[in-house]
Amino acid sequence: MNKLDQISEHILRELIRDGRISNIELADRVGLSPSACLRRVQELERSGVIKGYRAVLNPGAIGIGFTAYMTVGLSDHSKASQEAFERSVARSPEVRECHNVTGSVEYLLRIEATDLAGYKHFHTEVLGALPQVKSITSYVVMESPKDERA
Repeated sequence: MNKLDQISEHILRELIRDGRISNIELADRVGLSPSACLRRVQELERSGVIKGYRAVLNPGAIGIGFTAYMTVGLSDHSKASQEAFERSVARSPEVRECHNVTGSVEYLLRIEATDLAGYKHFHTEVLGALPQVKSITSYVVMESPKDERA
């Protein structure tokens, strides 16, 4: 699927808003018959535009009380160093997102921990202990007035 038309874009906006919407309700909202709507959604899934569906969790309800973003600079810029770092963070449940970025550092991470003590443990004992890590800068999330991650 190359370019999305307005109807497909409308379908995607509705699914982003509510991934559990029934096909009948979705069809009504986008102005299609249920069968035409279902075909479109299936094509969006088949073509990889829709990669999957997720539950959006309430962090506090599952014991997550601390969120931070971290930038991480590596001491060595080789492919082997990057791969070793990525393997390490992939094993860390506190790391909810890892992005290789451009600029003065190599990575941007989103970290979720139970509390400040849990974050400090991750910062010092896990991330700080990796031989590839040269620098860490933390940005503590105080509030998220807009967050569209699913």
